[in-house]
Amino acid sequence: MGVKKPSESPPLFPRHNILGVAISAINMQDALTTIRGWVEREEPNYVCVTPAHAVMECVKDGGLRPVYNQAGLVTPDGMAIVWLLKLAGFSRVNRVYGPDLLRAVCAESLSRGWRHYFFGGAPQVTERLVARLRGGFPGLQVAGWDCPAFEGFDAAQEAAAIERIRESKADIVWVALGSPRQERWMAENYRRCGGVLVGVGAAFDFLSGNKPQAPRWMQRAGLEWLFRLASEPRRLWRRYLQYPRFVWLVFLQRLGLRKFPV
Repeated sequence: MGVKKPSESPPLFPRHNILGVAISAINMQDALTTIRGWVEREEPNYVCVTPAHAVMECVKDGGLRPVYNQAGLVTPDGMAIVWLLKLAGFSRVNRVYGPDLLRAVCAESLSRGWRHYFFGGAPQVTERLVARLRGGFPGLQVAGWDCPAFEGFDAAQEAAAIERIRESKADIVWVALGSPRQERWMAENYRRCGGVLVGVGAAFDFLSGNKPQAPRWMQRAGLEWLFRLASEPRRLWRRYLQYPRFVWLVFLQRLGLRKFPV
């Protein structure tokens, strides 16, 4: 693993209840500070990168909510989440977007010797991602990568995959299995893997160049969903059909007309 340095415990950032999901009121630097503390103390943990549709998945599936709420960080990935946190008085909050977090941690790791493992994605996508990251961050330490075929992935195969992660001595494990599968997998296995697991979903596709990212102005305006829907309508239309209900439920929660316990 990377070089360990004496570290104080990272600060415990406040969380805010959005429809029963306790979102960490943080910005990118806060996320880096927290992850750095875990790595330096060799403390296993996991991070859920959380847009509005992930919150709605937790509303639909009560069993998923503890998976998020027990994570070390539940980052505000979507602008709707960021705006709600700011409305609640957390003025320092900014978006902690999966692809940006991956790149920021890679940059941070260069001087610290952290080792990265990439778990998930299609083989050609993950290989291209690793090549691009090595090109963009010379000296990046890649401990390995694995692209499991989760259809028919039995307990023995899963145990072997986890053992490969452990043997790699990775400090950071980037998990891209799709939501909510990746969140459930991290919650079940982060202690067995031994590092810091970060679920980043489509970040492998975006940073490898396999899929286009929304322009920054659309991201800042909260319109990334529209760009992605236009790019992949058949796959994503059901996801974004939930957004009007998200707005309505948040309205009810803020008025105190409906309770969403954490």
